[in-house]
Amino acid sequence: MTNDQINAAISQLYGWSANYCNDLNAMHEAEDELSGNQYMVYANILGAVEGSLFGIRATARQRAEAFLRVMGKWPTDEDHLRDGTKMVGEVQP
Repeated sequence: MTNDQINAAISQLYGWSANYCNDLNAMHEAEDELSGNQYMVYANILGAVEGSLFGIRATARQRAEAFLRVMGKWPTDEDHLRDGTKMVGEVQP
């Protein structure tokens, strides 16, 4: 996802407007919205995205990606294969 797509997706979740990919403070506010279970999943995903235990030094963009993954708003591999009407390799009737 592009930075603009990420910012729009997070803004849609809460009706907020901020530059999440470039603003650690905005991402800390978004993180505060996670429930306890969501935060545990988020910490694990953030560690994988950032490449360290719990993503301690993660950038705002890395935090935004992990946040959207927890919220189910990050495109899956299947989404990337779609061309709008069919899956790549799928035969259309």
